[in-house]
Amino acid sequence: MYRTILLLCAANLFMTIAWYWHLKFKSYALWLVILVSWGIAFIEYCLQVPANRIGSNYFTVTQLKVMQEVLTLVVFAGFSMWYFKESFKWNHVVGFLCLVAAVFFVFKKW
Repeated sequence: MYRTILLLCAANLFMTIAWYWHLKFKSYALWLVILVSWGIAFIEYCLQVPANRIGSNYFTVTQLKVMQEVLTLVVFAGFSMWYFKESFKWNHVVGFLCLVAAVFFVFKKW
C-alpha cells in the first residue's frame, strides 16, 4: 500500500516537471521542449502504471484516482513554490481542504 503512494508521488513529480519545467526556457524551440517533456513523461508512466497495478490490490479505481489528483496538486504546489518561487496563499489552503474533504468522502465506507 505504501509502495503505491510512493510510486504515485514520484510519478507526479516527473509529470509536473514534464509539463512545467520548460516555462523557464521559452527561447528553446517548441518541438525540442515537447521531445524532452515526452522523455520525462515516459519515466512518469514507468512509475504510474505499476503504482496503479499495485494499488488496485488495496484501493478501488475511484480511490486511486482521487489519491492521484490530491498528490498531483500537493506535488505541484511544492514544485511551483520551489521552481517558480510562487507563494502559497490562503485560497490555496481552502482549495486543498476541499480536496481533503473529497478524499474523506471517497474513502469513507458508507
